[in-house]
Amino acid sequence: MKLQDRLDALTADYESGKHPPKPSREVLDIMNRATADLIASGQAERAPKAGAKAPEFTLKDSDGRAVSSLDLLAKGPLVVSFYRGVWCPYCNLELQALEAALPEIKARGASLVAISPQTAPNSRKSQRDNKLSFAILSDERCEVAGAFGIRFALPEDLIALYRSFKIDLAAYNDDASWVLPMPARYAIGRDGVIAYAEVNPDYTRRPDPSELLPVLDRLRLGTAA
Repeated sequence: MKLQDRLDALTADYESGKHPPKPSREVLDIMNRATADLIASGQAERAPKAGAKAPEFTLKDSDGRAVSSLDLLAKGPLVVSFYRGVWCPYCNLELQALEAALPEIKARGASLVAISPQTAPNSRKSQRDNKLSFAILSDERCEVAGAFGIRFALPEDLIALYRSFKIDLAAYNDDASWVLPMPARYAIGRDGVIAYAEVNPDYTRRPDPSELLPVLDRLRLGTAA
């Protein structure tokens, strides 16, 4: 099953109350309005696209080791996935889909890292729960997400709603600012140039990892997209 089919099924289950409690109309309105406002802001369209130079970064993995994008690119192309956190079921489905695609990604000489603002213990939980074999890097205060142009602040009504759901981002991320990255995925060539970019202001929409493979094939052959 394609990733988006799994995400659509998750949305349908949530809205129908298959996983109680069933959300009220007010709850759905707050969530949908926040997504619509983020889409309308045009921020996703202003993020770096294919052909732009990718921001360089050095972040710590879930075991506290520094991971440098330059070091990874010295070995081959790099796939970077920004996700919101272990608390997000949509992100967890995406991480599982990336894990399933990892052998194909590695077969094309590329490496894969995920980036989240959450703390290292929460990243380790992401890895355990989703049975991941790739690194999750902690992006404190979404600074690298900001460099990629995908950091945004949650509106007050959505913050209150998340708190009512016991989703305390200040605790998950050890940061009181309540900022998140828009879910995004990049394929970066060894020259540091973005070859593929997908930014999703609607967190329920994610590209299938299979979309990366033709791009990685072109990077391996050294041909332009």
